[in-house]
Amino acid sequence: MEFDPDGLFGMVVPVPIVVQVHPVIDPSVRGLCSRAYDKHPKGCPNFNKRDRCPPKAPMFDRAYDMNKPVYAVVNSFDLGGHVSRLKATPKKDGSIRSDDEAKCVLYWQGKARSQLNRLIETAAVPTGYTATWCPEGMGVNVTATLAAVGIHLEWPAVRIARQVALMGVLLGEGDGSSEG
Repeated sequence: MEFDPDGLFGMVVPVPIVVQVHPVIDPSVRGLCSRAYDKHPKGCPNFNKRDRCPPKAPMFDRAYDMNKPVYAVVNSFDLGGHVSRLKATPKKDGSIRSDDEAKCVLYWQGKARSQLNRLIETAAVPTGYTATWCPEGMGVNVTATLAAVGIHLEWPAVRIARQVALMGVLLGEGDGSSEG
C-alpha cells in the first residue's frame, strides 16, 4: 500500500495516498512546534508568526466539521533515493556531500511540497473540501491518525519522508456532499 520495497531494480517506489481518517486531536502536539531541533533552538521559525501555525491556528475540531468525512493526503518522498543521488554527484568544488548535508530539507522539501500540492489539487474528495498543510499546528496527532489506518511514519525519515495534509469541510462552509 505504501511503496514497493523491491520496486524497479530495488528502488523505492513511493505511492501517493488519499484515505479517509478520524483525526486524533491532541492539543499537546502543538508543543512540537516550539521544541528545539537542529539549528533551531527556539523550534520552528514559523511558530507564532503564521496564521496556520500555533498559537494563532485554531484547533482542527474547532475549524473543521468533525461530523463530515476527513481525508489525509499523504505524499511519500523517496528521501533515501534523493540522498543517494546527491551523494553520488560531486559539488562544484569536487567534494562529496555529507549525510547531513544530503538530508538537509533545503535540497528536497520544495519538491516534496510541490508533489503534495499536486496531490491535493487532484484528490478525489467531494467538492467543498479545504486542505490544511499543517495539521500538527491545529492539534492533530498525525502519527496516531495515520497509524489507525495502517500508515506508519518513519521517525526520523531515512527512506521515505512523508508530508501530510488533511482535507475537510470548514465549519459553516456547507455540507460538502456533492461530488467534484
